[in-house]
Amino acid sequence: MTIEVKFFASLRERLGRSGAQLDTAEAATVAEVWQRCTEEAMPANVLMAVNLEYVKAEHPVHDGDEVAFFPPVTGG
Repeated sequence: MTIEVKFFASLRERLGRSGAQLDTAEAATVAEVWQRCTEEAMPANVLMAVNLEYVKAEHPVHDGDEVAFFPPVTGG
């Protein structure tokens, strides 16, 4: 299964890349995608999306999905 992974804003800067392609034979969750693509613990309050819909870390991921990680939204 192939999953397209994207990192945005400060996560992109922190990791030094804007994305990755994950090839795995195993079923995965969004949290497992993060673990397999980075060597870091997932920061608290990260927003996650699968195919442009916000999801929780335990959401399953399927072949061909796009998984995106966003830093927490702040502002004023």
